[in-house]
Amino acid sequence: MKTLKITFLFVFTTLLLLGCESKSEEITSKEDYSKYLSLKDNKSLSFAHKEIDFWQKKYDAAPNQISYLSQLAANYSTLFEYTGDIKNLYKSEDLLTQSNEAYNYSRVSTVRSLSRNYISQHRFKEALELANKALAIGEGKKETQKLLFDVQMELGNYPEAVKNLNAISDMNSFDYLIRLAKWNDHKGDLNTAITFMEKARDIAEKEDNKGLKIWSYSNLGDFYGHAGRIQESYDSYLKTLALDPNYSYALKGIAWIVFSKERNVNEANRIIDAIAASHNTPDFYLLKSQIAQFEGNKTEEMKNRNAYFSMMEKNNYGAMYNKYNALIYADDKQTAQKALEIALIEVDHRPTADSYDLLAWAYLNMGENKKALEIAQNHVVGKSFEPKIQYHLAMIYKSNNLALKAKPIKEELLSSLYELGPNFEKKLNQL
Repeated sequence: MKTLKITFLFVFTTLLLLGCESKSEEITSKEDYSKYLSLKDNKSLSFAHKEIDFWQKKYDAAPNQISYLSQLAANYSTLFEYTGDIKNLYKSEDLLTQSNEAYNYSRVSTVRSLSRNYISQHRFKEALELANKALAIGEGKKETQKLLFDVQMELGNYPEAVKNLNAISDMNSFDYLIRLAKWNDHKGDLNTAITFMEKARDIAEKEDNKGLKIWSYSNLGDFYGHAGRIQESYDSYLKTLALDPNYSYALKGIAWIVFSKERNVNEANRIIDAIAASHNTPDFYLLKSQIAQFEGNKTEEMKNRNAYFSMMEKNNYGAMYNKYNALIYADDKQTAQKALEIALIEVDHRPTADSYDLLAWAYLNMGENKKALEIAQNHVVGKSFEPKIQYHLAMIYKSNNLALKAKPIKEELLSSLYELGPNFEKKLNQL
């Protein structure tokens, strides 16, 4: 994945050479997005609350009307999307479970909804079990095959995923194109992935479907960023926010541009603090910790990391943050054993290259270099192109005196510094 490498030296040299481009490295402008940082209301959230009140009253008056439970569940899911409060996701699960039990798991749409809830919770094996139940029912087969593709990708069952992808093949289908994009991204063909995502966006725009436009713009924001097309990434996030001013994911994408591309830590923190005021999830503390690390502020770095773990303790997030936890624990030799324990759980839950990377990385940080190499060679090499995984692979090669294998990875990673973040610049130079 090609991204633009930015260093202060590069910026300074450019200024000396070009003279006239004093702000050549700036992509963002506060005027573009500041209005989204101080919104007083959220129409989607308010509507969801009204809907919950409406359907709850109807259900209380007629508890035999099981279909009302799905309406309630969908709106609690919306609350989770906009607030990040895990209790809303669990409430949605509880309502969908009640509904499925009442229908004896015979209503395909409700079975699929519970499966998607499990995906959000990273309960992928249970999600697959429900997706297969939905397939056995037979109704709405193509919708179920879309779900099966999504679950199989999460579980690393790629041959099965492709079978389901081929079964829904339709170049005029938004749902097919976004999955085709995901498949190509998985294979490491980012340019093709972007092409298909752009085709999906074109369909969303032609149909003037607000929800699909929001989805495609925000995902293109990610894809463009991975490809080093930062201006297009930024523009896509702004287009997302123009349609949904409360879409915190797009604001987080802008915060990353401000931090990783422009190295403006104060502004990045301002954006993150504004998002967290209404959409509070643990990963924001980790981003603030990264920023503090870049500044060399150890106190602030540990303060935010501790706040992350404090939030983890106060809320039951299940397996949702296992990857984050494993990576944090692996970086400290005193807690590397904890990283290993989590990685073993992840490999059992979803035997993907990402999970095996966590396992190899944990072993490396425990001093078991050869074991790390064996796992990486068998389960990671050629199976994931994500920059952090490639960095781990280079470190594993280096620790096993395979410098020639690490060198080309280092060269590729230097072009992925934007995606990795500023804290990796020193790490890459030391490879």
